[in-house]
Amino acid sequence: MSALPAIAWNPEFLLQPLVFYVLLAAGIGLCLYLFASLKGEIRGLLRRSLEGRQKVEALEGALGDARLAAQALESDLRDLAHQAGMLVAPAPVRSGLNLSKRTQVLRMHRAGQDTAGISAMLALPRSEVELLIKVHSIAVKQI
Repeated sequence: MSALPAIAWNPEFLLQPLVFYVLLAAGIGLCLYLFASLKGEIRGLLRRSLEGRQKVEALEGALGDARLAAQALESDLRDLAHQAGMLVAPAPVRSGLNLSKRTQVLRMHRAGQDTAGISAMLALPRSEVELLIKVHSIAVKQI
């Protein structure tokens, strides 16, 4: 037969590379799992980032609307202030009894003018002129 020596079957010879390949396959599988989970986390972060950006854009839009509304209100306020400056204040209310008017009525009555003429000249109601004359005549009678 042949002159080759017989090789004894050694199971350790086969186990050493088998263990190496099993560990290599486990490492590659772990790397693939980590890669896939990392991709999933990145997708989740991108989704949350996009939602955050959309919220920020919505808030910026609302802020822009609020600024426009504030500017419109400010413009309206300026217009109203301008219009209020153009308004004329009402004439002050005249007091009912003016002593100088009273003496003028009595002097004109003593001078012989009628009540219609006195009221027209002093811009007093005719009834007020008549009342002043009556009160004066009553006061003179009591003295």
